[in-house]
Amino acid sequence: MSRTKHTTRALLAIATLLGGGESACLAAGSTRLANICRIKGQEENTLRGIGLVVGLNGTGATNDLATQRALSTMLDLMGNPVSATGRFDQQAQLALRNVKNATLVMVTATVPASGARSGDKLDCNVVAIQGKSLEGGRLVAARLRGPNPADPTPYALCEGPLQVNNPATPTTAYVHAGCQMIVDVKTPYVSEDGWVTFVLRPHHADFLRAEQVAYALVQKYVARDFGDGEELEEGAIREKYVQVLNAGNIRVKVPPNLTNDPVAFIAELLELPIYDTDTEARVVCNRQTGSIVIDGAVEIGDVVFTHKNLVIDTGVVAEFKPISQAETSRPRLERLVNALSTLRVPPEDVIEIIRMIEVAGKLHADLIIL
Repeated sequence: MSRTKHTTRALLAIATLLGGGESACLAAGSTRLANICRIKGQEENTLRGIGLVVGLNGTGATNDLATQRALSTMLDLMGNPVSATGRFDQQAQLALRNVKNATLVMVTATVPASGARSGDKLDCNVVAIQGKSLEGGRLVAARLRGPNPADPTPYALCEGPLQVNNPATPTTAYVHAGCQMIVDVKTPYVSEDGWVTFVLRPHHADFLRAEQVAYALVQKYVARDFGDGEELEEGAIREKYVQVLNAGNIRVKVPPNLTNDPVAFIAELLELPIYDTDTEARVVCNRQTGSIVIDGAVEIGDVVFTHKNLVIDTGVVAEFKPISQAETSRPRLERLVNALSTLRVPPEDVIEIIRMIEVAGKLHADLIIL
């Protein structure tokens, strides 16, 4: 097909798809507050430590002092020291130099946001520091500490047979339920002075959304008895019980009559419906998979764009007859992508076109390329 024919076909397809009328005013929806926020204090925590893996089929490595020292210490603790002095010395180095079925590893485990109690078992991830493969190995010892490097407390002990995640990367593995907690990890969610903070998720955090959440929280407790003898109006509740700290944090004070049952209080608030929760328009593109996710309301400005054998003019539209004042003839990105898909334009080219429209300042949305 000639360039002229291809260009004409492209303009016709794009004009048809961009020109159709569609209401720009989407019906306002609602969602539970729990779907767009989390409670401060309820975060995951990562435990880390160094461990020793044995049972490898000649794919380990003990030619470094750190691994030799770890192996020597383990043998000593089990009543079988490799040195006559019971210490890691030159004699121990010589005895362990040629061991090939052991290696030193980094071990991590994630404590869930709800915390963990002593005796709970978690999966742990294992990554070899040296050696060629962890296939067939067994983690024999690892003490995990918390995220604070200044805290020497061992929170968990790990051991168990390794399962390699991917044969292509045999130096990473995991142990199912191989991490046993020995110290409780609590995740407090009520501050000492009785406040609970709702943290909006990153893609919902903006000042308008924060105000909408605060309004819903205030309306929930207008003219309600808070147990302190006061029956407060909306303004007083906002001043005393609900505070918007910034675009992503809203904190609420637990009422006096609910201080002994904050869980019920928080659960009730998380069920609140939040209306018009659409955040700023976004377009997410994944170069590796070619996936494109578009907010249906994303608009683009009039732009002429030449890409390979295509000439794209978003200002060329078919006849448009508005049905109501709420509608608009401004072109939508979704229609442009559909037109390019009809013309069998490869996904990587579509993503590049979207990127260049954004560079030109004609993409009315936040572009995220992964």
